[in-house]
This record gives sequence, C-alpha cells and structure tokens, in this order.
Amino acid sequence: MKDNQYSAKYALIYTSLVSIILLTPLFFYFIYMKNIYSIQNELLLKEKSFLVIKAMHEFGEKEEYFDYPRFNTFKSGIYDEKFKPIFSLIKYKIKYFKGGYHLDNNDAYLIVKLPKDRYFGASYLIVKNELSFAIIYEKIMYILFSIVILVFILSIFFLQSFAKPFKKMNETLDAFIKDSMHEINTPLSIINVNIDLYTRKNGMNKYMQRMKAATKVLSNIYNDMDYLIKHDRLEYKKEDIDVSQFLKDRIEYFKEVALMKGISINYKIQDNFILEINQKQLQLIIDNNISNAIKYSYENSKIDILFYEKDKNYHLSFKDYGMGIQKVEKIFSRYYREDTNKGGFGIGLNIVKSIIDEVGIKLIIKSSLKKGSTFLYTFPSYLIKQI
Repeated sequence: MKDNQYSAKYALIYTSLVSIILLTPLFFYFIYMKNIYSIQNELLLKEKSFLVIKAMHEFGEKEEYFDYPRFNTFKSGIYDEKFKPIFSLIKYKIKYFKGGYHLDNNDAYLIVKLPKDRYFGASYLIVKNELSFAIIYEKIMYILFSIVILVFILSIFFLQSFAKPFKKMNETLDAFIKDSMHEINTPLSIINVNIDLYTRKNGMNKYMQRMKAATKVLSNIYNDMDYLIKHDRLEYKKEDIDVSQFLKDRIEYFKEVALMKGISINYKIQDNFILEINQKQLQLIIDNNISNAIKYSYENSKIDILFYEKDKNYHLSFKDYGMGIQKVEKIFSRYYREDTNKGGFGIGLNIVKSIIDEVGIKLIIKSSLKKGSTFLYTFPSYLIKQI
C-alpha cells in the first residue's frame, strides 16, 4: 500500500473512532441546548402573555371594541373555566389543561391563570408557538463536521510525521534488498554456467547434481523476491505462450531438484494450446507449485501434473503425495509457512494468489493430512487459444 493511501486509510479509521466517541458528549450537549432553547421559548411566551394581559388591562369600558393583540409567530386565546374558547386564534387542540409551560413534540404553549371575571369573563390565557430545533441541529452538525475535518487533517499530518523515520528505513531496506538481489543474481548465474560447462566436459556426478539442484532452488527464491520487489512498478504485458511446451520445460527444470528426494514427476499434458498471459507470471505460478509439491512431498514419492480440457474449461493441476495442509485458509498469507523446517520465506503462494486474482484464474485446493494435496487451476476460456 502506498504511503498516502496508508495515511488516508488509518486517518479515516482514527477520525471515525474519534467521531463516534464524540457523539456521546455531543448528544448531551444537544439535550442541554434543547433545554436552554425551551427555557428561552418559555420566556418569550411569558413575554407575549404579558403583552396580551396588558392590552386587556388597559381596555376601557368606553371603547366600542377590543383590538385583540396578534403576533407573527405566536397564537393566543382566552378561555373560560372549562377551557372553552371565548376568543382564540389557536387552531391547535390543547392536550394539557393545567397552568404552566407545556411541550407537545414541536408545539409549545403557556397556560396563564387569569383573575376571575376580570378580562371578558376569561379564566385562562393560552399563548402558543411552534418550537423548531433546526438551529440546534445545524449548530451540532457544524461542530461535528469541523471536528471531523480537523481530526482527519491532524491525523494525516501526525501519521505522515511519525511514518517518516519508518519510510526512510524502508527505503534504505528496499535499496539494500535490490542491491543484494543484484549481487546474488550474478554469482548464481556464474555457478550455473560453470556447472553446465563442467558437466559437458566431465559428465554429471552426484555432487554436481546436488549443486545444480541447489542453485535452481535459489533461483526460484530469487525470482519470487524479484517479482515481489518490482511488481508494483512494472507492467506485465500479456503474450502468446505455448503453455503445453512451457509447462514441459518447467517440469524438466525441476527434475533434478525432485531427484534429490527421490521424487518422480509424472505428467500428462494436452498439446497445442496457446495461453495469453505474461510469461513471468505464468512461470511463477508453475514454479511455485512444483517447488512446493517437492518441498512438502515425502521422499521417494511422486508428483502428478495434468493439463487438460474438460467441459470447455482448461485445467492445470498439481498433485503431491505428502504431508498435506493443516490450514488451507492461511497458506496464501505472506510469510506464513506450514512447516518452518522446510525453508523458504512463505511468499510463493502469496505471489501466486495475487497473480491468479489479477488474471482471473480460479483455484480449488483439496488436501488431506499425511496423504497429500491437489492444486487445481481453471483458466478462463478467453485466455486460451487452441492451435
């Protein structure tokens, strides 16, 4: 994962956690603000009720009619002892006939007890308005949004700052590995060439055979490491490959390694098929499967390799008769090894998984402990061209 993607991912996770934690105090802040807003509204209703009472109090008997006070956002009315309206601008059905301030969802009203037979025979004054908490919601969302943005920016800043030493160390390590891989490849090639020259001149013996097998194991590890380092930077273009012949060549390559354990490689390969895939990626799939089959097989056993067409699908299988796999679900995890005594770095099948996912190859694994394992690869038809 790239550094920026890493920082953004974990900054987002951290921001989400902080936001969730902040929801609790924000909730209580919201309740507190609603109470404050409700108290302020109660004071406004009392103020409007005072204006209505004042207007009724100042009404003189000589005046022909009483101009009842009206307000833009407040409705009011006067009621008798049985809460029947004498005059009311309120269309809302009152639920609580008791003096004081009342809330019914977003409806707020104040019931004021009036002196008996003083104001047009009214016993109660009710002042009502609709209470909206939109301004509080807006304020809460603004606060939450500001906190989220601030935490996210600070998270990215601190993650990138903390990651700088590790990034520098990783870059140094990458450079070291690249240089080491280059230094390993040169002597490995020299050893292979000289073994071949010696064999041509003096013939093969068991010592040269062991050295040749060992260099092939090292070459396989080298190829895995090289792909692991470069696969994010290089484009692996597809090409037409005679998969039948290519598979036979790779089997021949590993025969000496297999003979070190007395393992025979049996194969049955259907000919005349062209596979449209990158050669490097195909080689890594085949080499890692053959190498693992040899590594985890019992001595003096065998390996069966098949390539065939069935039901308009094309299958490649590797079957060994070895110790089997204990945890099939974990074998594609990088650096995971079933048996630490068998060597390797635990990266081969991780690389294979990344390749088949990219190309679209399906894999089915069947394994029985102490009996062996079968890796069955099914190639999509669009990759195969029959000659």
